[in-house]
Amino acid sequence: MSGHGAPTLTVDGRGLRVAVLASSWHDVVMDGLLAGARRALDAAGVADVTWVRVPGSFELPVAASRAAAAGFDAVVALGVVIRGGTPHFDYVCQAATLGLTDVAVRTGVPVGFGVLTCDTEEQALARAGLEGSQEDKGAEAAEAAVAAVVALRTLAAPAAGAV
Repeated sequence: MSGHGAPTLTVDGRGLRVAVLASSWHDVVMDGLLAGARRALDAAGVADVTWVRVPGSFELPVAASRAAAAGFDAVVALGVVIRGGTPHFDYVCQAATLGLTDVAVRTGVPVGFGVLTCDTEEQALARAGLEGSQEDKGAEAAEAAVAAVVALRTLAAPAAGAV
């Protein structure tokens, strides 16, 4: 499973404003991802969470850009794209990945990447954080976003005159 070797992230997210953006495709998988994100944010002490549903994974980058511009400390992007018989899968996966990466780099606002890109529905279910799933990618994405905020704060510019 791809989560082998993943770190255990335990961070204090109290006082953070986090936007969780979720696509609307594949209800069962998305319900699991959302529940995992909620568990992780609760465990980190994040109380100020805004939940937004977008049509699909393709729309996640524009929503993430808006959330970053609105002053959220972190964004968690959740979606699932399952390979079909056309190149559509490749285009949507690439657009979501590059778009979310661009938002994070351009704005400096961490984006937790919880977009599942799977060949089958079974693979998505195995990563959705549901009972019987081997992984909880919704929780992982939320944990990563909060941990990145905390880590980036250590890179803040020193105050003027500081040595």
